[in-house]
Amino acid sequence: MTSPRRIVLSSDHAAIALRQTLAAHIAAKGYEVTDIGPTSPESTHYPTHGQAAAERVAAGEADLGIILCGTGQGIMMAANKVKGIRCGVCSDPFSARMIRAHNDANMLSIGARVIGEAVALEVVDAFLGAEFEGGRHATRVDMITAIEA
Repeated sequence: MTSPRRIVLSSDHAAIALRQTLAAHIAAKGYEVTDIGPTSPESTHYPTHGQAAAERVAAGEADLGIILCGTGQGIMMAANKVKGIRCGVCSDPFSARMIRAHNDANMLSIGARVIGEAVALEVVDAFLGAEFEGGRHATRVDMITAIEA
């Protein structure tokens, strides 16, 4: 399996600064980053941004997606409505590693009003550094995928 290299990021207005910090951090690690989020502080709708990033991942235009809003919850819910997306909200590195290793998550959601920059960087690094373990977890991911059908 090849390591993911193309990462799409998006957010609503509540997470612009953290998203831009994460984008620079990820790019510095050698990933190809596409940031499709807003750049001005006017209020935007998180479902629009979650869907846009998820559609890029589902279409194969990006290997993984990272999305942010105030809590990470709303944007995650929108992303998970796109067929083929498995997105989880994480506030700690262990959970971020496990959603990749056990759930084959292809998107990560972060709450910009929940965790600070240092922890967000650790969460992103854990998510990007993990790989799906397969095995018994593949059966469970297949069960999740079957729910979409």
